[in-house]
Amino acid sequence: MDEDQGPSRIVPQREPKKTMGQRLNLFKRIFTKQGLIGDYDYGFLLRPNLPFMKKTRQTAPFFGLNDRMPVVLALVLGLQHALAMLAGVITPPILMSGSSGVNLPVDLQQYLVSTALIVSGILSLIQITRFHIYGIPYYLGTGLISVVGTSFSVIPVALGGFAQMYANGFCPTDADGTKLPCPDAYGALLGTAACCALIEILLAFIPPRIILKIFPPIVTGPTVMLIGIHLIESGFKDWAGGSGSCGDATHSAFYDVCPNVGAPHALPWGSPEYLGLGFSVFLTIILCERFGAPIMKSTSVIIGLLVGCIIAAATGYFDRSGIDAAPVASFVWVHTFKLTVYGPLVLPMLAVFIICACEAIGDITATCDVSRLEVEGSTYESRIQGGVLADGLNGVLAALMTISPMSTFAQNNGVIALTRCANRTAGYCCCAFLIIMGIFAKFAAALVAIPSPVLGGMTTFLFCAVAVSGIAIIARGVPFNRRNRFILTAGLAIGYGATLVPTYFDNVFSYSGDNRSLQGFLDAIVLVMETGFTVTAFVCVILNLMLDEEIEETDEKLIATDVPVAAKDAHDTHPNGQSFDGGPDHVKQV
Repeated sequence: MDEDQGPSRIVPQREPKKTMGQRLNLFKRIFTKQGLIGDYDYGFLLRPNLPFMKKTRQTAPFFGLNDRMPVVLALVLGLQHALAMLAGVITPPILMSGSSGVNLPVDLQQYLVSTALIVSGILSLIQITRFHIYGIPYYLGTGLISVVGTSFSVIPVALGGFAQMYANGFCPTDADGTKLPCPDAYGALLGTAACCALIEILLAFIPPRIILKIFPPIVTGPTVMLIGIHLIESGFKDWAGGSGSCGDATHSAFYDVCPNVGAPHALPWGSPEYLGLGFSVFLTIILCERFGAPIMKSTSVIIGLLVGCIIAAATGYFDRSGIDAAPVASFVWVHTFKLTVYGPLVLPMLAVFIICACEAIGDITATCDVSRLEVEGSTYESRIQGGVLADGLNGVLAALMTISPMSTFAQNNGVIALTRCANRTAGYCCCAFLIIMGIFAKFAAALVAIPSPVLGGMTTFLFCAVAVSGIAIIARGVPFNRRNRFILTAGLAIGYGATLVPTYFDNVFSYSGDNRSLQGFLDAIVLVMETGFTVTAFVCVILNLMLDEEIEETDEKLIATDVPVAAKDAHDTHPNGQSFDGGPDHVKQV
């Protein structure tokens, strides 16, 4: 039974005045030993998994959605949630504002990392709280620990759009072709995202089963997989020294070494020292997973990043000038960008928000599952509707708060399952930690100063995890019959090609006139065709709707015995189009 005890409302409500006994009760719940610490086994979170150590069979207590939990435990688990999502929050702004993106000055890069953390904390509050919209039977938010972070799905579209802007003159370059800072390009991304996010808001009012019928796992799986594969290239280039000009085949003398000739301990791209720095991060992540305590496993990426930073600092690869020059504190709108709509980005961004809606449905379902809540029925569907609506609204709000689109994160489901805590108090503490991290600008400056090889070792692992998530979606929800194999082959053929050879469509259109509208339309087609995951999604949607379902061998046997095929399908397949085995773990991720 769902234990939601009544959502908040977006209208003022008169609450009864608290009695003295209720006030004393609140005091006892917070300031007594039981209220502060409780009887939780904190050693469980810190106990490593070493070969010679005896493994305990005792399980930690489960904290439900609205259960009372000790203050210290809520803070500890909230910090664990914040650390688990930290790497995912900071990676997109670092990539999009750095040398592989719009080449913003260091102070703007620091601001965007700070703001990403602040906005992530603020928008996560909307998802966790869950408001009932007055006068209509709809909700805003999930009421679960559904945290929000900067979406990885937008990175391939953004980087492709930025490259096109430099090529067509929208962004400036110097005489030798070196890309100059282009804040207007980032503003164009934000303005386009704010408009395109409206499609996800509209999708929130469509029943989830209809959305998943149009965008089933055979569409979302290969799409998510190609997003990860596309991003791995950027992460691996950083691992070798940098994904900017120093990693290009042709560059100016200033970028003969990475990141540039003025950087401390600069080396040529692909130097063994750089590869070793990235490998130190990668190896640490693996060791944490094998030998680490539960809290280390859920934060292994951040621990790997920390180890890499320590090694880089000890060997002279850190440039601390940006940290020294950074202000002590920052907040949203300290810097602003001119918002515009860049036409060629519209179609790819619409595809991004449709994918975000499908991902949100899967992530929220998985969160309900690990939180021991219903994964069917009216309450579950209202959580899906509220979560997708909040996801779309967060896309608009994030752009207005100078950050690229945000979406619901999935990795925190692992923290819930590991710690057996689905309590919203821990979620609120997580939001508080994210906001505090963002306000202290020196922290963001330290993250921006991380050498590219260290960052590349971490991001390569993260991006590959995105690709594996796509494979998992296909494996769980797509039966490998002839029809589905054909759809996947056709969709991935062009998608893989566009991902591996992203310039294949550059010379298709030869127009060079003065009609800016026509040129913008042609640029939009080029950007869509050169973004592998959008092509794959489009082809898979069309073929999935066009091709009839095939009767398999088992179905033929059922027909021979006069058993309706529909009955067999109803038994094997959940109405959302996901593989269903009768248990609650269907639709783990979309």
